[in-house]
Amino acid sequence: MKIRRHIPNALTLLNLFFGVSGIIWVIQGDILSGAYFVLIAAGFDFFDGFAARLLRVQSAIGKELDSLADVVSFGVLPGVILFSITKSKSDLDWLPYLTLIVPMLSAYRLAKFNLDTRQSDRFIGLPTPANSLFISTLPHFAVQYPSWGSLLLLPLSMVVIAWIFSILLVSEIPLIALKFKDYSLASNKTRYLLIFIGLTSFAWMQLAGIPLVILAYIGLSILEQATGSE
Repeated sequence: MKIRRHIPNALTLLNLFFGVSGIIWVIQGDILSGAYFVLIAAGFDFFDGFAARLLRVQSAIGKELDSLADVVSFGVLPGVILFSITKSKSDLDWLPYLTLIVPMLSAYRLAKFNLDTRQSDRFIGLPTPANSLFISTLPHFAVQYPSWGSLLLLPLSMVVIAWIFSILLVSEIPLIALKFKDYSLASNKTRYLLIFIGLTSFAWMQLAGIPLVILAYIGLSILEQATGSE
């Protein structure tokens, strides 16, 4: 029983381990690898909650530990990625620091999520893992599509992206959660469409397709809310 109780927390700590490892790799100059560390951390972030529910060992400390790990993996790591890109391309010493709004509002978002009882069947504001995946895979998109990348990775573009997506983190916009009450097409058409877009984009573009999936996620969520459809 004692060992079983610690399994979810061990998975959470692995989330933290890969988040910190990703930060180290980015600081050492390998920005493209940041996306892989975010993906690995996101995998452990999913499985720690899954394991806690499966083993029936959910706890208050596990919830707090999960948020602390997420601040690093999905807040600090994408912030360091944006900071590093901006610093490498800007002559203004102060400009890269504007991208650090990402870890700041990621931390606020996670604290708010822990206290918000409205987010049982959908998210309010952009989830930190989705934001982190968007930011960390932008360099892959820029490498695969250099004509867009030259504009996308401009220092000012990095700052604008940091602020827009940080505001989305703490916004009151309802966003789709991939939680199925049933599996009927009528009740889940938006979710199925998002899954189709995600699989197609990833198969066609690999990591470079993830930014498009996140944009589709935001767009479909807003459309669903505006039309009142599911």
